[in-house]
Amino acid sequence: MIFETLFLLALVTTWAIEIPILIVLIRYIFRENTLSIARIIGVGALCTALTFPYLWFVLPAYLDTYYIPVGESLVILMETLILNKVLGLNPKIALICSIIMNFVSYYLGSFLI
Repeated sequence: MIFETLFLLALVTTWAIEIPILIVLIRYIFRENTLSIARIIGVGALCTALTFPYLWFVLPAYLDTYYIPVGESLVILMETLILNKVLGLNPKIALICSIIMNFVSYYLGSFLI
């Protein structure tokens, strides 16, 4: 499979894993009912769409040994900022959501793809 096709498969898989997790965390764990499901889905998709290409195409050119920990840490920080600024989540809640979303998608994705 060519790299770009693998990227698209990984992107869709990441959306399929992370967006439902974000909905469950925001709605049922943190009990935030003022945000619509559509808004949560849109911002969840935005988080991945803005960070995933950098993780796949940009960072590998600059990081060898520490690609995974540094790359995932940067993704978590950026997604935390997006969740905080766009959804208006408390920074701690945004960080927790981002960590859980990325932890689960990284490990499930490594088995699925």
